[in-house]
Amino acid sequence: MSKVKRILSRNAVPILFAIVCLLGVFYANRPFQFLLMEIVKRMARNSFLVLSLIIPVVAGMGLNFGIVLGALAGQIALILSTHWEWAGIGGLALTALLATPLAVLFGTLAGLVLNKAKGREMITSMVMGFFANGVYQFIFLFLVGTLIPFDNPALRISTSPGLRNTVDLTRVRGVLDNIWTVQYGFTKIPIVTFLVIALLAVAIWAFFKTKLGQDFRAVGQDRHIASVAGIQTDRNRVLAIVFSTVLAAWGQIIFLQNIGTLNTYNSHEQVGTFAIAALLIGGASVTRATIGQALMGTFLFHVLFVVSPSAGQTIFGSAQVGEYFRVFVAYGIIAISLALHAWRGKSLGKASMEEDVSA
Repeated sequence: MSKVKRILSRNAVPILFAIVCLLGVFYANRPFQFLLMEIVKRMARNSFLVLSLIIPVVAGMGLNFGIVLGALAGQIALILSTHWEWAGIGGLALTALLATPLAVLFGTLAGLVLNKAKGREMITSMVMGFFANGVYQFIFLFLVGTLIPFDNPALRISTSPGLRNTVDLTRVRGVLDNIWTVQYGFTKIPIVTFLVIALLAVAIWAFFKTKLGQDFRAVGQDRHIASVAGIQTDRNRVLAIVFSTVLAAWGQIIFLQNIGTLNTYNSHEQVGTFAIAALLIGGASVTRATIGQALMGTFLFHVLFVVSPSAGQTIFGSAQVGEYFRVFVAYGIIAISLALHAWRGKSLGKASMEEDVSA
């Protein structure tokens, strides 16, 4: 009985959201084919981004809201590749290659900043995301076309400096998804995209079997002990953020090639929030995350996203209620997780003090 209770306690969040999703599916009353099509599409778009969060959590840096920097690196590469008219799967590969050094630079800078804010990494990475967003918008809204020469009429605003609000990704739209698809009803399953996601999952699993991966785990469990053992903790923390940022850049490219349109100034804004919410719904915490939790959370989160408006319409007579509910879930689950983390940390600290006093 105690074992069952422990399992239920450890998986309370995914169980709760599985029940909510089942109720949502029941009240939404949408055809199975519609649900399957939406879930397959959203899993293909978002799983890579959610998996990019795992390494910093294991390395003890919490939930990396700074993956927004990786998303920005991916978008900059897509803007440049559209300007240079790169097309097809080769163009997409070159875009990912171009995004990599940008992501490495952004990740290194972010990691150095986070090393100065130990114990406050999550709020610091969130503020860094806001700051990077401001710099990005300043460059592409005011500097492009003035200090930065950029004369592509398909991308430039015709009456003022800056890029258009939307960039059409026609040349790379669906190029990864369409390499090999399997049709089930009117649902197209992008096999190659899911193979890429599976490859990343296997690579993360294999990485944590290596010496560097074990060092990351040691740093995440206790920085002081890891440092005494001769592990370069600050260097490993920076590397964890660099890996996460590079993966996020590639994940954003996969996401946008699936959609086919880049919203220049807001495609990246909710990347961190929604990816982190998905990870937490899967049962992860600030200090522990696994591949299974990331994929399960992505599935549950997007089932909820698909059925919420229809369920809200059925239950309350307004689809807008469903929209509000899913936004509430995204922010609420993050707030609850952070509150639980703080409460557990306080409880452990209190228990440790009591042990010292009794000794």
